Amino acid sequence: MRTLVLNAGYEPLSVVTSRRAAVLVMHGKASVLAEDLTPIATPTAMVPRPAVILLHHYVRVARRRPAAPSRRSILRRDGRTCTYCQRPAATVDHVIPRARGGDSSWENLVACCGACNARKGSKTLDELGWMLSITPAAPLHHVWMPVELEAPREVWMPFLAHRATH
Repeated sequence: MRTLVLNAGYEPLSVVTSRRAAVLVMHGKASVLAEDLTPIATPTAMVPRPAVILLHHYVRVARRRPAAPSRRSILRRDGRTCTYCQRPAATVDHVIPRARGGDSSWENLVACCGACNARKGSKTLDELGWMLSITPAAPLHHVWMPVELEAPREVWMPFLAHRATH
């Protein structure tokens, strides 16, 4: 089972196992904000299984520039939607083709469906008369949370909604 860890400022920090979360709570380093229905069985007791915990002390996170883009991160940034036709995307396309001097940067990579990727080939958008539905850019650091948040658990939603308002 997974547990959402919130920093002392209520922003999502990470996702850990329920066991790790229970240890943090037992050592007084965190408080339980939401519980799962199934408890953790210890040799002497039944302990509530934490679904969301809040750290008591703020953990400073180094805010550096985003990591180099990957296929997964580009698809995630673009919502797994083709930038050209808005159908589901499974590939990544270079807006300015590498054959024409384009690089593999956040600003030059977009999510793309297989059909559009094959049709575009090494042509430019001007040659095809195509437009981008988004302006590709490097993500803000706080947007890129653990991969587990791509499919958040229902019990996490009130705590992740808080993130969207700040």
